[in-house]
Amino acid sequence: MKAAPSALRRIVADNVRRLRRGLAMSQEELAAQAQLHRTYVGAIERAERNLSLDNIERLALALKVTPAALLTP
Repeated sequence: MKAAPSALRRIVADNVRRLRRGLAMSQEELAAQAQLHRTYVGAIERAERNLSLDNIERLALALKVTPAALLTP
């Protein structure tokens, strides 16, 4: 049985989804801009993945925000 995602992982997931939708961007478009796989972006938004700092930075750049914006509730 999998453990529930941490509160911070859930915050990142919600922020990525909200910011992506705010830019009218698909998961596939975000993945391409962040140089990540599209299924990985979906897993991030479902709080299934534990992101590295490198991938937080990639997502932030693609979403045109600071990395801190992804970590802030």
